[in-house]
Amino acid sequence: MTLNTFKNVLFSALFLAISFAGYAIEDSDNKDDKEFNAKEMILHHVKDAHEFHIFDWKGKPISIPLPIILWTDNGLTTFMSSAFHHDDSGKTIVEKNGGKFVKFHEKIYQLEAGANAVSFDAEHHPTNASKPLNISITRNVFMMWVSVIVLLLIFFATARRYKKSDDNVPTGIAGFIEPLVVFVRDEIGKPMIGERKYKRYMPYLLTIFFFIWINNIFGLIPILNGANLSGNIAFTCTLAVFTFIITTFSGNKNYWKHIFWMPGVPVPMKIFLMPIEIIGMFVKPISLMIRLFANITAGHVIILALMSLIFVFKSVAIAPVSVAFSLFITVIEIIVTAIQAYIFTILSALYFGMATEEEHH
Repeated sequence: MTLNTFKNVLFSALFLAISFAGYAIEDSDNKDDKEFNAKEMILHHVKDAHEFHIFDWKGKPISIPLPIILWTDNGLTTFMSSAFHHDDSGKTIVEKNGGKFVKFHEKIYQLEAGANAVSFDAEHHPTNASKPLNISITRNVFMMWVSVIVLLLIFFATARRYKKSDDNVPTGIAGFIEPLVVFVRDEIGKPMIGERKYKRYMPYLLTIFFFIWINNIFGLIPILNGANLSGNIAFTCTLAVFTFIITTFSGNKNYWKHIFWMPGVPVPMKIFLMPIEIIGMFVKPISLMIRLFANITAGHVIILALMSLIFVFKSVAIAPVSVAFSLFITVIEIIVTAIQAYIFTILSALYFGMATEEEHH
């Protein structure tokens, strides 16, 4: 079988599978007279969750439960998310460690003493329940651990390849990793930071490049239900904070002079520029955070929105167009996974370079 034939067969199989799946779901919805809510479905898939939903079988969801870890007034409380029986509307009550817990829109609430059901206000917010400290292992947390393990396995395997090589010629997995490491060094580290100081920042630059990239790739794997880690604002915020801390502590005398007392300009202009530069210190990491979050989330939303057209129009006839455009965007997203990792890394390196740049005479 040639490569082109394999591609055609793969595309056809994927097309038919998704089309027939769409038809089955549409038929089921018609029987129940249940209106399809595209917004609810999209938000459900892009946000974090306490379980991995794989698929539905005979009307029943099949999922992989994850641990629920809560700190309440009665101390540490743990149980598996399967105790909620896939309920996310706050109807199923789990009694553990002297407390009653419900799950509503993927948030865990503890009912007040004596309450046997959740009460809601006009805006549909729980009125007789509060949120305990939730340190559960959610879908995104689990996939973050998986990505760390995968990266460790890859780089340990690469290191072993080099140790076994007599001439330091990369083979196997090392042959794939070395060009990427060299790329980050020669195209990001050296140009942005400089030949003299780039080495101290290389561990961080390599870490965020591969860490963001592999998590972006995991987000495109359907069986993982789109573990949207890079599309989580808390994740991108944490990475941006690390970049901000390193930039701040790396700043030399010349860097701080340009922020608080800009050289080469009149004194009134120095006073005018100082608050702008101070604001700029915080705007840079915020832009890093939002850029990665928005681009990755937008890709997921577009794909899900295109697939939703089948159910919005309630016609299988729209399936070929919907699936074709979804596949097209997915291919683009594969490229975007690497581009976003590159952009975050190169901007971090640029900020490090600005912080360590020596004064020119």
